[in-house]
Amino acid sequence: MMVDASFPLISVLIALPILAGLAIPLLFKNSQKYIIHYAVIVALIELAITFYSYGLILTNGSGGEYNFVEGPVTILGNFGIDYLVGMDGLSGPLVLITSILTLLVLFGSRDLIEDRKVLYYSMIFIFEGSIMGVFTQLNMILFYVFWDVVLIPMFLFIGIWGGPRKRYAAMKFFLFTFVGSIFMLLAFILIYFNVTPHSFNIPEVAGKIPLSLQVISSVLFFIGFGVKLPVVPFHTWLPDAHVEAPAPISVFLAGLLLKMGGYGFLRFNIGLLPEASAQYAWIFILVGIITMFYGAIVAIVQTDIKKMIALTSVNHMGFVMVGAFTGTVFGISGSIFQMFAHAAAVGIMFMLSGYLHEATGTRNITVIKGLKFTSPRLATLLILGSMAAMCIPIFSSFISEYMVILGAIQVNPIYALIVAVPAITVGYFLWMLRRVVMSDLKPGTKKWDLSNISTIALVLYLVPLVLTLIAPWLILDVANPISTFYAALVSGGAA
Repeated sequence: MMVDASFPLISVLIALPILAGLAIPLLFKNSQKYIIHYAVIVALIELAITFYSYGLILTNGSGGEYNFVEGPVTILGNFGIDYLVGMDGLSGPLVLITSILTLLVLFGSRDLIEDRKVLYYSMIFIFEGSIMGVFTQLNMILFYVFWDVVLIPMFLFIGIWGGPRKRYAAMKFFLFTFVGSIFMLLAFILIYFNVTPHSFNIPEVAGKIPLSLQVISSVLFFIGFGVKLPVVPFHTWLPDAHVEAPAPISVFLAGLLLKMGGYGFLRFNIGLLPEASAQYAWIFILVGIITMFYGAIVAIVQTDIKKMIALTSVNHMGFVMVGAFTGTVFGISGSIFQMFAHAAAVGIMFMLSGYLHEATGTRNITVIKGLKFTSPRLATLLILGSMAAMCIPIFSSFISEYMVILGAIQVNPIYALIVAVPAITVGYFLWMLRRVVMSDLKPGTKKWDLSNISTIALVLYLVPLVLTLIAPWLILDVANPISTFYAALVSGGAA
């Protein structure tokens, strides 16, 4: 049964971080002494509201419907722009991981960010609020607005706090993702003018889009969402952005920004264009498989640990693409689960790469030696984080990839070949660990290690992965109802 709330929960989830971010320049104009305390308090309040709303959906089993619906409230009636928000089994896990990662990014920023803190923390909350808007907005134009607003703080994060090639990486990121969003907007406009009555509201256009328009929109969405996920060949902005971005922002980039692409494919391609998705699923699955193998194979030859992790994200997002277009409950739920689990697994790896660079001055895998001797805490967490990224069965990332593989095999046994991708992933992570952790110590190397607070903050990334391994129903009981609905849509489109 759908959960309704007299209190505007979703509006608060969107507005609270944005308003908190806008208030930072006013509150901390003269002194930044307590800025991190303020930021953590705001993030904890946001997390508490998220837990409450997610818990209601979980306990009511209402993941197959929109919950906490607000609107439609007309903003520009002549242009079809309404304020309409809701949360279901697709958006719920992504809203949850958004709140979790924001808090963890703040903990990491405490150690690694020293300059222009007022602007930095302000942008963190504007980013969080905008992402919340993307995952909950049900009007396509306002969805597009939030989609592009997200680019502004990320552009500044890379361009101001990034590495030596930060301007190049920031511009490349912005151009790729902004141009991709224009194709998405064009699809929205085509849908608006070809359904009766004209509407940009997702619930009102669902089931009304003719097949010919579904095919055209699928192509446009493939470009718009494919750039953000990203899939090959639209992925080239990602390694540059990750390498140049500060470590906490790489967590946002891989953990949340890429998930916008996966969310878009599921919400729009599967949810609104089921017939076209069913007919051309093999193309999307093929692109996903190519993306998996490309990310895994190219990661093998990397010597920069951060670039290796970035290409691992490309590999894992290929699983999201494949799972979505299998059109099976296993595949779609696995895709949603994969987005949640990957966010935490890759988050700890990017943070560790930041601490590693901060302490050693390099991210070169062939240069860093003997971490088990110099920094046993970091070495231990690097092994655990790598195991999460490798999808070893002690973390829930294993369950998500297993579900995608199972869903793919249900469609066509030949898709079993994707089991080779985790094997390749294990290979290059073991190669990295052997060189930086298990190798002998260089003479004269100074010992250093993570502080107690930093260690605890990093361990927290692993908590959701262990918790959802022990109790996968925490995600699947929310995701399965919407997955069942989407699978029925796609099977109807294939009939």
